[in-house]
Amino acid sequence: MTVIKINAITVEAGSGDELARRFTARAGAVDDQEGFEGFELLRPTDDRTTWLVLTRWRDEESFDAWVSSPAFAHGHRSAAERAGGDAPRPVGVHSEVWNYETAVTN
Repeated sequence: MTVIKINAITVEAGSGDELARRFTARAGAVDDQEGFEGFELLRPTDDRTTWLVLTRWRDEESFDAWVSSPAFAHGHRSAAERAGGDAPRPVGVHSEVWNYETAVTN
């Protein structure tokens, strides 16, 4: 059964493109993790400022293993931090993770 994790990230108005740029800069960082099935960054098409990061996992254990791994910490560091510099100012002003599983597929 696929497990779906949605990170709902609220950004300041006009900051969404920076969020997308940062995700693009670390594209593929999770692709090789055991049990990882897919990733999407969803941009709001209305006046909302909450973007959704949707990931799919084979099971809860696979997701938990990734969150506990050095790859998770590394993937969540900016390019500047990975090069030994300072962290950039956060884009998100609020974030929460929603947990789902597939109930019906077509």
